[in-house]
Amino acid sequence: MNISTSLRRAKAPLALTAVVMLAASACGGADAGGSSSGESGDKLAGTIKVDGSSTVAPLSTAAAQLFQAKNSGVKVTVGTSGTGGGFEKFCAGETDISDASRPIKDEEKAACEKKGIKFEELTIANDGLSVVVSKDNDFVDCLTVEQLKKIWEPKSKVNNWNQVDPKFPNQKLELFGAGTDSGTFDYFTDAINGEEGASRTDYSPSEDDNVTVQGVSGSKGGLGYFGLSYYEENKDKLKALKIDGGDGCVAPTVETVQDGSYKPLSRPLFIYPKATSLDKKEVEAFVEFYVENNADIAKKSQFVPLNATQETELKKDLETLKAQHKS
Repeated sequence: MNISTSLRRAKAPLALTAVVMLAASACGGADAGGSSSGESGDKLAGTIKVDGSSTVAPLSTAAAQLFQAKNSGVKVTVGTSGTGGGFEKFCAGETDISDASRPIKDEEKAACEKKGIKFEELTIANDGLSVVVSKDNDFVDCLTVEQLKKIWEPKSKVNNWNQVDPKFPNQKLELFGAGTDSGTFDYFTDAINGEEGASRTDYSPSEDDNVTVQGVSGSKGGLGYFGLSYYEENKDKLKALKIDGGDGCVAPTVETVQDGSYKPLSRPLFIYPKATSLDKKEVEAFVEFYVENNADIAKKSQFVPLNATQETELKKDLETLKAQHKS
């Protein structure tokens, strides 16, 4: 598997609802390949409402673009009210599909059951981040989650590598990372500091990962984080650190993100289609298209694709969803 299919987590603004209406010409003749699902041209028409995780939004937007290139009569709206906000709308019957960067909670399930809303959890991609230092950094190869928290937690005053570990040299620590409007920022702070958005503020933030690449690569004491694909594209300038999440040091790779051993900076991503929404042919066709072309959609939005086991489970879960729809 080519690692270029790794992710770049591009977060849409939380207040934004992306309405993607692209004809085939606007997509440059994009073809998701593989499946002919959804290739009914103008025969399908209607609106499909998707909302939820801003992390998953790039995947659903890519799926919408590819699907609408074949079905110009269908409009797919992709909202970004967050995983929890998306489930609120979903369980209130306001949307057809809910994007989620975590599994649905018991109380959210109960809210859906109260409204008689049946659904199925479909895993559609994997998510992972890399923590990087300069190629010139020859003293660190692995950091624990505790050390990362010590560096990045709110009000941290750590500004030298020897404050992270006395074994490290007296080297100024320069920090680079995602801006606060980025899904990468939300994900990293939640995974490392235990709360989304909780971070020290005295670092160099940017929504452009290339700026982080330049900053880290130009500083022997630099440290930054971003999507795995950006490390792979800049291996000549950067070194990716192994992370010890409690079971020893693990390097970030497609394989370790797929099997979950690179923790806590890897996770699966989900969509939750509503069973009754499959009554609408355009929704059924879109969900089938999303599932059958998940690898191409992950590649287009630069996430880590599913592994073989996940792929098999996804297709089984789709059949379960269809069975719920018919029941």
